[in-house]
Amino acid sequence: MRENDTVQQAPSIGAQLLLECLVEEKVDTIFGYPGGAVIPIYDALYDCPDIRHILTRHEQAAIHAADGYARVTGKPGVALVTSGPGATNAITGIANAFMDSVPLVVLTGQVSTNLIGRDSFQEVNIYGMTMDVTKHNYVVRNVAELPRIVKEAFHISSTGRPGPVLIDLPKDVMTAATAGLLPAAPLNIRGYHSTPPIMEEKVIRIWDSIKQAKRPVILAGGGVISSGATEELVSLVEQTGIPVVSTLMGIGAFPARHPWYLGMVGMHGTFAANRAVHQADLLLCLGTRFNDRVSGKAQSFSPGSLKIHVDIDNAELNKNIPAEICISADIRDLLNRLLPLAESGKPSPWLIEATKWPKKVPHYSKQEGQLSPGEVISLLDQFTQGESIVATDVGQHQIWTAHHYKFARPRCFLTSGGLGTMGFGFPAAIGAAIADPSKQPVLCITGDGSFQMNLQELMTAVDYDLPIKIAILNNGYLGMVRQWQQLFYQKRYSSVQISSPDYVTFAKSYGVTGLRASTLQEAEAIIRQSLSIPGPVLMEFNVKEEQNVYPMVPPGESNDQMITQD
Repeated sequence: MRENDTVQQAPSIGAQLLLECLVEEKVDTIFGYPGGAVIPIYDALYDCPDIRHILTRHEQAAIHAADGYARVTGKPGVALVTSGPGATNAITGIANAFMDSVPLVVLTGQVSTNLIGRDSFQEVNIYGMTMDVTKHNYVVRNVAELPRIVKEAFHISSTGRPGPVLIDLPKDVMTAATAGLLPAAPLNIRGYHSTPPIMEEKVIRIWDSIKQAKRPVILAGGGVISSGATEELVSLVEQTGIPVVSTLMGIGAFPARHPWYLGMVGMHGTFAANRAVHQADLLLCLGTRFNDRVSGKAQSFSPGSLKIHVDIDNAELNKNIPAEICISADIRDLLNRLLPLAESGKPSPWLIEATKWPKKVPHYSKQEGQLSPGEVISLLDQFTQGESIVATDVGQHQIWTAHHYKFARPRCFLTSGGLGTMGFGFPAAIGAAIADPSKQPVLCITGDGSFQMNLQELMTAVDYDLPIKIAILNNGYLGMVRQWQQLFYQKRYSSVQISSPDYVTFAKSYGVTGLRASTLQEAEAIIRQSLSIPGPVLMEFNVKEEQNVYPMVPPGESNDQMITQD
């Protein structure tokens, strides 16, 4: 975009109309990478002062960055990629957002309509390829359809259960004359009902069940955060004295330092959380889809409880775990209906018992001369007071972060929950840093394996001077796979040792400060230093090589069968 050029002409071609439609949807940022099929759109961006384009170094990173932006802001992230390999590079990011219910609008270039189906240069059927990993998708065949399609895409992406929507844009449609077309007015999509009504009898039945329970537990999933219901959840808990556990995606839905929070549930959950769920006589499940990492052996998940499952997506009800009471509803609306019925009372014997169970796990042992991953993350928490936005990749460091960083508020823990995407964390941190107007440090906690998936994005962080502090826990292994091979495959370490570059020298080559620590004292010093340096900083922590994540529920077992040590 040209400096000091704010003259914006009326749209005369499809690409200009597209941008005007995006501005109408209050889009201020697009993450992307140009190519032949989207040159008309990039040419229109040159004269569009209202939209900032963030140039990443890979299309997958552009989608992950838009994902991070969406998780922080709650509004759809927007990404723009070209046809062919640009579009196929985006699929992993789209699938990641779909699994974690993140609102995205992904714009893909396409060859001209007369070339579609002819194996043209850089042509793929991205519409067909992404049908299973999008909430909806479109191919714009006529420029007159563009305003309606853009309006529908943003509405579908951000309402009900959020998710990605893809719009495929043939090049000739982007260069077609618009003949005075304008962005679409508000619309009503036939057959699409984003917020089901809540029947009063369901509210009364839920409340009666809660009152009769002796050992109730609230299970908070990512849907609590998506619905903006965190304040209502805290109010309900403090009025009823019901202990809270969360899924991985639900971290931040309830303050981690609250004395009634028992921690994360599931395969790597805390002893307190898994035990409370297993012993509960009522489980109020809010916005969770009960994947296998949460439930363990489905037949023995919370075996003695009456289960109440609330989710905006009717398809999730009774899909994985049967529930006696199911309600498809917006969680915030439901909690606001329950709050007037709640009565303040003294803590119950159950609450007192459950909050005494150990939740400071997975544990780590301090050994002279060896730096523990848990120590590093606890220091990051200490120096940021649990207030930073934290993006992680996938593996052991992800679980250590979930336990040792005490998230104080929602939309601050960005992690790939459903798809488990290595390489997600750093570009997601870029999107978060772009989204966060406070310009406070954003933490990217990653592993030596995960970081190498998208390390080229360091140049993106440099170009936009983003305050991202990268913490690489370097143990020389693909740690989570190695842990499984140790515990379940007789320590036959196959293809899990991984080498890395000299990260300090690597950072320097990008013009970034690189710091390294191997002891607790060094770790404390470089974290303090990194937080005082503007812009991106890379920290490498050489940690104990074969530290395992505990507790761990073996695959196929119930959540009460936890392994707690080697």
